[in-house]
Amino acid sequence: MATRKTATKSRTTAKSRTTAKPRTTAKSRNQTSAKTKGASATPHSGERLIDHAEIQRWAEERDAKPACVKKTGGKADIGMIRLDFPGYSGEDSLQEISWDDWFDKFEESDLALVVQETTAEGQKSNFNKLVKRTAEERRPRTRTAR
Repeated sequence: MATRKTATKSRTTAKSRTTAKPRTTAKSRNQTSAKTKGASATPHSGERLIDHAEIQRWAEERDAKPACVKKTGGKADIGMIRLDFPGYSGEDSLQEISWDDWFDKFEESDLALVVQETTAEGQKSNFNKLVKRTAEERRPRTRTAR
């Protein structure tokens, strides 16, 4: 019986060593402030963007325009934001807005944009999803002059 416990303990220890997650240090957190990639990021896996220039570059490479969903806002609120790609179903439900308005709502809502550069087959991907920022991605809410 003592032999079984030892064998089980050895297997558990070996398993925990191979599946241990890497520690996140303050230095590594600071390096991911504008663009966050997972440890196994590849061109066809998701990449989180919060940098405005990176988001605009990614969208414009795909002819996407900043947009809001019609009838989701109020008097001073544009509502839900999206990226509108030509030839897709947003024609009736989305309204084009300026990049400034889009990024104002993006910051106000504390969002990050998950994007995919290419598909697994190597083609340019339009996949994107707006998500809440992680604690590591949050930055102080100070406005800069435009």
